[in-house]
Amino acid sequence: MTEIPVPATLRPWRDWYQTAAWRRRRAHQLKIEPLCRMCLARGVTTPASIADHIESHGGNWNLFRLGALQSLCANCHNSQKRLLENYGWSPDIDDDGWPTDPRHPANVRR
Repeated sequence: MTEIPVPATLRPWRDWYQTAAWRRRRAHQLKIEPLCRMCLARGVTTPASIADHIESHGGNWNLFRLGALQSLCANCHNSQKRLLENYGWSPDIDDDGWPTDPRHPANVRR
């Protein structure tokens, strides 16, 4: 799936990531949780590089400043987290190749 880029003028909240307050909060998050949370859940140790809002702030200043964070590596943030936000389920699979997330379409009974 190719994502259509949205002009920065339609996402003014992107500038919030350049504030000193965000940079301090990001540094604190990565200090207290230096490893990627999603990788750790799979038993893999990967350094985190992104302080991610667990719940999307969607341009809401209060959620941006006060919402819960998790530390993620770039790969998890740009793939698994994006799928989870866009589709509502995780693409993780078990040893048999079956999706582990009960919300995955293959696991939903019709």
